[in-house]
Amino acid sequence: MKRGSFYTFALSAAIGTLFAGCSSSTVPTEQIRPIVEAPKNVIFFLGDGMGMTTMTAARIYAVGEDGELTMDTLPETAFVKTFSNDAQVTDSAPSMSAYMTGVKMNNEVISMSSDTLAKDPTVDVNGNKLVNNCGTSNGTPASTLLEAAKAKGLSTGVVTTTRVTHATPAATYSHICHRDLENDIAAAAVPGGAGYNAALGTTGLDVLLGGGKQFFIPFKDGGKRTDGRDLIVEMKAKNYTYASNSTEFNAIDGTKTDRLFGLFTSSHMSYDLDRDPAKEPSLAEMTTKAMDVLGKNTKGYFLMVEGGRIDHALHETTAKKALQDTLAFDDAIKAAIAKAKISDPTLANTLIVVTADHDHTLVLNGYAKRTGKTAAGNPGVLGVVKNYVTGVAEKDLDGAPYSIIGFGNGENRTQASRATMLSLDETVTSANTYHQEAVVRVAAGSETHGGTDVFLGAIGKGADTFMGTIDNTKVFGLVKAASGL
Repeated sequence: MKRGSFYTFALSAAIGTLFAGCSSSTVPTEQIRPIVEAPKNVIFFLGDGMGMTTMTAARIYAVGEDGELTMDTLPETAFVKTFSNDAQVTDSAPSMSAYMTGVKMNNEVISMSSDTLAKDPTVDVNGNKLVNNCGTSNGTPASTLLEAAKAKGLSTGVVTTTRVTHATPAATYSHICHRDLENDIAAAAVPGGAGYNAALGTTGLDVLLGGGKQFFIPFKDGGKRTDGRDLIVEMKAKNYTYASNSTEFNAIDGTKTDRLFGLFTSSHMSYDLDRDPAKEPSLAEMTTKAMDVLGKNTKGYFLMVEGGRIDHALHETTAKKALQDTLAFDDAIKAAIAKAKISDPTLANTLIVVTADHDHTLVLNGYAKRTGKTAAGNPGVLGVVKNYVTGVAEKDLDGAPYSIIGFGNGENRTQASRATMLSLDETVTSANTYHQEAVVRVAAGSETHGGTDVFLGAIGKGADTFMGTIDNTKVFGLVKAASGL
């Protein structure tokens, strides 16, 4: 007998016993309650810019060449193609939007139709890119997974280490022609207010945590809003419990909170290497508290979690920061899986997906000997290339040593002979703020994304549908089907 048939039989037998002696026409049907369907939860983890080389370097950094990160243990894997509608190399806006909507769109566009043109904002009197030039006939909104979840009565949450109005989180709850319109994106999250995204229903997001306070408060209070609105006040009026630092955040009992809103920094949250735990919660702490809030809904929830500052450190070519933020991201995945298994031990009704929106140009150079994990006295993958037989530092044609990690482009490029780098050693290359060398010199902070496919790992309900090499738009359909949205 099939399991479903058994439960149907058992229910029928119980009803028959309860109402023995009654004819079928006299059974009080209002007392026959249907079996309540188990909640369907989705946690979508996005490591911004976390290409496979960055993942590999982070693994070596943390646990050595033969170790494992939590990401490495996910049972189902795939490769994801990331190109956008108009570019071989995507930016975060269309790549995350493809995951959330299933639509290919142009670079810099947030969750809109493929024909939407990215119209650059113009600056306001304060020099901020705030003036909306999208126009009224420039594309149409593309529905997101979070909107579908809200429509089915599920709870929804967004957690990030970037500004909550940045491209990745914005793609989950807003629709706009250009990612830089962060004042408009912030307004989309405020239930009932001007510019609110009505597709989120009357209640809006149930959890919103990250940085970016400047886009929620008026210019006179140190923010970037020129409309005079204080969106934090407006969110509180909609019964959101608000936290601005770790102390306030830690004092909140998520199991007794219906709506949670936290902005811990004016702009992006700190790199994990620099984070003060007394001021800013970790990504893992934000993730698990979000699960507490959302988990009260018996229908389930959809939670998006972004490790956003991996991308920013790679743009800076400060590899150590990128690797440490990758570990913080991995810690959040580990914490989420453990917490989900408390109520759903086999993850039969929980799907957890881990992926990236695009690659970067980080590379691992040379035939380096195994380094093991980075620790006191051992720079590990942050060191210089050493011969795997002799252990002596390898030299380039100019006779200078070079680091294991490098970049295809970046700000640190020797413009003449590298003979001037003869003194380069591991105390330099393993420093927190060291900018690894690049092949092509670009402006500071302007290292570019890469176009290589990215990793996707999955565990839980429907995870076995993720396989092979797939387009980022297909991920949308697989998540939607697995969660019944």
